[in-house]
Amino acid sequence: MHQPSRSAPVQGFAYTQDQFRTLVEDALAFAHKLGASDAAAEVSEGAGLSVSVRKGDLENVERNRDKSLGVTVYIGQRRGNASTSDFSRTALEQTVRAAYDIARFTAEDPAAGLPEEGDLATPQDAARDLDLFYPWAIDAQAAAELAMRCEAAALETDKRITNSEGAGVSAQQSHFFAGNTRGFRGGYASSRHSLSVAPIAGRGNDMQRDAWYSSMRDAAELASAEAVGRYAAERALSRLKSRKIATCECPVLYESTLAAGLLGGFVQATSGGALYRKATFLVDSLGQAVFPEHVDIHEDPHLPKAKGSAPFDDEGVTTRARHVVKDGRVEGYFLSSYSARKLGMRTTGHAGGSQNLFLTSKLTQPEDDLKTMLKKLGRGLFVIELMGQGVNYVTGDYSRGAAGFWVEGGEIAYPVHEITIAGNLREMFQRIAAIGSDAYTLGSKTTGSVLIERMKIAGT
Repeated sequence: MHQPSRSAPVQGFAYTQDQFRTLVEDALAFAHKLGASDAAAEVSEGAGLSVSVRKGDLENVERNRDKSLGVTVYIGQRRGNASTSDFSRTALEQTVRAAYDIARFTAEDPAAGLPEEGDLATPQDAARDLDLFYPWAIDAQAAAELAMRCEAAALETDKRITNSEGAGVSAQQSHFFAGNTRGFRGGYASSRHSLSVAPIAGRGNDMQRDAWYSSMRDAAELASAEAVGRYAAERALSRLKSRKIATCECPVLYESTLAAGLLGGFVQATSGGALYRKATFLVDSLGQAVFPEHVDIHEDPHLPKAKGSAPFDDEGVTTRARHVVKDGRVEGYFLSSYSARKLGMRTTGHAGGSQNLFLTSKLTQPEDDLKTMLKKLGRGLFVIELMGQGVNYVTGDYSRGAAGFWVEGGEIAYPVHEITIAGNLREMFQRIAAIGSDAYTLGSKTTGSVLIERMKIAGT
């Protein structure tokens, strides 16, 4: 178990969980004394190191340390919020009073309020250890050496790797404790560490950049610096001599690293804020067939070490594993207490966003790796980079700058760039023909490569 001691500071932290608990209890007690009908408080602390190098030289060393006490006060259905980075008793009382005063002069909101007691995590649920904390005792010199090894591996891969945008190492850890006047108490520590590099291949008018990284809660599980460097270089080299292609309609295969963005688009479109504002093309989609029957989306917030794991959400509501999409039909939204009330529904435990999501297909076979997925694509576009933010969630219209490879006969023919791919997310979801077994996890979302039957390609 890698949770910090409750009463002794962990290396890199200045405060203990017991000290945080005392601050939360004091804030809630003072809010009650002022006359608040309900209140919530959260105390957090973070510390980290980020180092970047370029062409063998140290560029930046950044250390971050921050702490915060946030208080939300309710007077009936009027809400006020305030925060401070000063943990003194005087500052705590001033912050609670500020939140109380804001609530006094805020209009009533029928949806405002803490979660219902029955939705809050029990002490047993809140104490669930998901193995999220692996502090990395690395200093700036060792981090710089690791980044330099990564960059050197990229530069040494091939003489056509001519430059670099640099390499970086980041080590971050934080912990928090939260509570409210309806009985919830909980907090835990977490960590996230990464190693990245961005090499440049070619010269003159034929130069291509690509990047790769490894990110884990436990630094011992990061890919080796040499492997990250070589793979980033190979990706950049594969894009040399890119061409433009003629405007057409064709099948499109999203690399697994980008397919997570499609999953993110679905989450955005079925999140409470978008739904109650009717600012999404998936309004009233519960129970509707949004994907083909072979597509499922599963959520599991309790996976050990995973980046999207949490025993409770940002409001203290218990998280649960569930089917978000089953047999292509939407079975659940992503709701906080507030958005749930606006919709006349019950919170799903998603204040703070989605947890570990898995986009899968019942048609996927173990042998459906990238090579097989290219054969399924046949003739069309394999996308490995997207640019711009061209997604309209109200209509579902989708348009992104792209780069990748043209595929003929199930084999990569040549790299392409300076194109735009366009469609509508509703149609794109319905046209998912296959999902590869080449699963990749980006943040809290896991999916293999995704083949869409047809999209518009704007080229020359």
